[in-house]
Amino acid sequence: MGPWSRVRVAKCQMLVTCFFILLLGLSVATMVTLTYFGAHFAVIRRASLEKNPYQAVHQWAFSAGLSLVGLLTLGAVLSAAATVREAQGLMAGGFLCFSLAFCAQVQVVFWRLHSPTQVEDAMLDTYDLVYEQAMKGTSHVQRQELAAIQDMFLCCGKRSPFSRLGSTEADLCQGQEAAREDCLQGIRSFLRIHQQVASSLTSIGLALTVSALLLSSFLWFAIRSGCSLDRKGKYTLAPRACGRQPQEPSLFRRSQGGPTHCLRSEADAIGPRRYSGSLRWLQDNDAAPGPLSRHLPAHRALQGRSPSGLSGCPLRGLSG
Repeated sequence: MGPWSRVRVAKCQMLVTCFFILLLGLSVATMVTLTYFGAHFAVIRRASLEKNPYQAVHQWAFSAGLSLVGLLTLGAVLSAAATVREAQGLMAGGFLCFSLAFCAQVQVVFWRLHSPTQVEDAMLDTYDLVYEQAMKGTSHVQRQELAAIQDMFLCCGKRSPFSRLGSTEADLCQGQEAAREDCLQGIRSFLRIHQQVASSLTSIGLALTVSALLLSSFLWFAIRSGCSLDRKGKYTLAPRACGRQPQEPSLFRRSQGGPTHCLRSEADAIGPRRYSGSLRWLQDNDAAPGPLSRHLPAHRALQGRSPSGLSGCPLRGLSG
């Protein structure tokens, strides 16, 4: 495979990769929106506590998700535009965005490996605090918040051996609510599905980002070395000096310029009287050359009267 074919394949792969990265960014944006405005997360975040353990984790996850979406989208747009326009600066900007997105995703993976249950523990701690306040206190608002959480996760109470609230828990789950599962298990089950989706998007994002980094670096060097597909060189119009005639192709210079200058030099050497008619004809025809048939009679007359020194002048352009 030649260099032009490799560059063509790399361009096609880059455009396809940018398309999938845009889809990935849309998926991550959807997940971030559901995480922030979703009812399951909002009911935990809005709990009226003096210190909500989940709120700080929630804000950090939302900010990190938005930053990742911005980097992926900007990198895909810049790389696609650079691939189409063969712009070296845009390709460098896309490479920088993909590098930052790769670092962010590596940080997310490291965080998931180092603290796999941080989000789960924060949500469970928040539910425990709401549950204890509702059981101990007499405020109707705290009871409503607990009921909202249990209705959202379709659970009731918690079956923990460390519970010290006594018989008050028995009055919380009555009738059909008593058949629901434990709220601790319900929250864990919901978060497990959410985390599986997040892990899948992170894995796909790492693979696409690494591919985009390799392709963007290859195309950057290809554009820098001039290995483009549509333009094999850059053409610029240089300004022409004042009073200088545009240069004609070599064929016209041999057929028009050469014999004319030769005849002028010979005529100047012999004298202006003998060739005044021929010189006047040459000066008139320098500005606007006419058909070849008009040149033939004067050429033949000039050959008939030319001395031996004029026979060495090349007249191929006039005689055809």
